[in-house]
Amino acid sequence: MKVIAVLNQKGGSGKTTIATHLARAFQFDGSSVVLIDSDPQGSARDWSAARDEQPLSVIGIDRPTIERDLKSLAKTDYAVIDGAPQAADLAVSAIKAANFVLIPVQPSPYDIWAAADLVELVKQRIEVTDGKLQAAFVVSRAIHGTKLGQEVGDALNGYGLPVLNTRIAQRVIYPGTAATGGTAFDSEPDGDAARDFILLKNEIEQLLK
Repeated sequence: MKVIAVLNQKGGSGKTTIATHLARAFQFDGSSVVLIDSDPQGSARDWSAARDEQPLSVIGIDRPTIERDLKSLAKTDYAVIDGAPQAADLAVSAIKAANFVLIPVQPSPYDIWAAADLVELVKQRIEVTDGKLQAAFVVSRAIHGTKLGQEVGDALNGYGLPVLNTRIAQRVIYPGTAATGGTAFDSEPDGDAARDFILLKNEIEQLLK
């Protein structure tokens, strides 16, 4: 089982949107997936509960025991962790469990600065595992037609972690589908939003290989 932790200790980064859509992207590709909600606020669990026949299995593990608890779950191809903001112990637990840490960052100086502590935790784990843990940034809530997406990518390069080529744009489809426990894959599987997440999934798969 490959474990992908979507982490950002600053709220409002689009973390849950990315975690739910990334999990569905793997699922649509034929992989078995479980989504782990490690946020005590339970955003992913609330999202899941909004749909009676939820195709994605969502499990809450909001204690710093994620690495241990994942071992007791039925094996799937992928586990995607929706990380908790402002909880260093949960972030460390998710990082320990992960093969890949995805850090979504909005195109804002404040969000770039706020990533520093998380990057330090990730780098420490990369060193401890002799580089077995992989990590990358993804620009989230980018606005098409502006230079901010490129500028934030350039700024993030200073942290020494790769910045994925895929940009997750700000789109009205995300809050619209979230309200009903769905994703862009459910309402517009051939649309731009779904295509973005297919590209994101493909990039992560290539790095994991």
